[in-house]
Amino acid sequence: MDTKPKPIVIFDLDDTLYNELDYLKSAFLEIAQFISKDSDSDSISIFEEMMRLYHSKSNVFVEILNSYVTKATKEELLHLYRNHNPNIKLSDERKLVLEFLKNKGIKIGLLTDGRSKQQRSKIKALGLDEYFDEIVISEEFGSEKPNENNFLHFEKTFGTGQYFYIGDNVSKDFLSPNRLGWTSVCILDNGDNIHKQDFGLDRAYLPTFTLKDFKDIIKILD
Repeated sequence: MDTKPKPIVIFDLDDTLYNELDYLKSAFLEIAQFISKDSDSDSISIFEEMMRLYHSKSNVFVEILNSYVTKATKEELLHLYRNHNPNIKLSDERKLVLEFLKNKGIKIGLLTDGRSKQQRSKIKALGLDEYFDEIVISEEFGSEKPNENNFLHFEKTFGTGQYFYIGDNVSKDFLSPNRLGWTSVCILDNGDNIHKQDFGLDRAYLPTFTLKDFKDIIKILD
């Protein structure tokens, strides 16, 4: 008789299930179109300038408003960034893993920090609702990672099992799962991550496994 505990897999969202840079690009393009309506410049030129400012680590919204004649305000741009309908999609690799887990009957959860409307719009655009049994967003839940309560919620919801947390942010994703005896898995930065990974932190923050290939999650579960 197989007494091995069943796997239960909890995922982070941003820079784990998709590249957050894609969300940023989607928002910047909509903002560029908004600015271009009362500007002499076209939206593509404005978008390209915004991306240049982003990569140079400038204050994008302040600098772009200083560069173009527009009635737009910083508050309007920030509102568009947070509330636009993002043009992002789930990669084939991510779909493969999520469909594998679903077909195996493995319970899957999503734990992400952020504003409810913003994160829900990402979840909808990526088509993630069909995969996840439980979704926790920090603004709705009332606390952010690495608060243990956010992780314990899944233990209370799903019960006993071998828990895995799949994330990317070394500074906050793995501390609590490690303390709770979960297996922590870090998806390595492909060069586009918004928050760069620092593996020089105390051992308590470091993941059990690091993966370059998202599909290797399946191997770890086996």
